[in-house]
Amino acid sequence: MNIAIIAHDKKKDDMVKFCKKHVDVLKRHNLFATGTTGTIVSNETGLNIHCFKSGPLGGDQEIGAKVANGEMDLILFFRDPLTAQPHEPDVSALFRLSDVYQIPLASNIRTAEMFFQTLK
Repeated sequence: MNIAIIAHDKKKDDMVKFCKKHVDVLKRHNLFATGTTGTIVSNETGLNIHCFKSGPLGGDQEIGAKVANGEMDLILFFRDPLTAQPHEPDVSALFRLSDVYQIPLASNIRTAEMFFQTLK
């Protein structure tokens, strides 16, 4: 399964905690991430993650292209709903693509936990 990992700055710690908790499941899948999130998660967990550009520099769009081409199966995008993001149109486009192509997307840790109950 191809899994995308994305987290806004204030949610990166949550993503690291989540990935540490589920490292045994995640290591069985192909992981992709926006640049900063992927680097941090990889350094903290030892997981092999293909990193795209940082989200504001086009990483969200690169993952969106994989969704549109049928190359992504699950998206974990821990977003910060209380902080304005300069690349909000890219974020919205990725959410729209996940709906168009019916790709499950967890926007918070509790939803991700529910998805991972199925993956175990």
